[in-house]
Amino acid sequence: MITIDDQETSLKRAVEISLFTWRRANSSDQVEDDERYGWWGDSFPQVADDRIGSRLWLLRRRKLTAETISGAVTYAREALQWLIDDRHVVDVQILTARAGNDRLNLGTVLTLPTGERLEIYPHQDWQVIYAV
Repeated sequence: MITIDDQETSLKRAVEISLFTWRRANSSDQVEDDERYGWWGDSFPQVADDRIGSRLWLLRRRKLTAETISGAVTYAREALQWLIDDRHVVDVQILTARAGNDRLNLGTVLTLPTGERLEIYPHQDWQVIYAV
């Protein structure tokens, strides 16, 4: 039997993997070199175009501007959309908190099918300076 604590632990782990695994850059993304990175397992998806991770890594050397923050929210939402698509949650809210001139911390609020809200703030070690 799955408990609420097991579900919360699983969702927290899923959020951290989804946000902080490097998703392959799209062909339209500007990259610093020719490397598009990404998880090798995405080369063989069971569902077409199903990919793991986020493109937050593309922001790693950008100045922390309103545009960068907007991009971070977009990339985070994209990375977590599968939680909604697979009906693990009914909504995902992305929270941002600027920490100085060169750091953005991300958090999420997941709304579970029961209506319960689960706040997840990845450990500070996952947050990166001049990235997210």
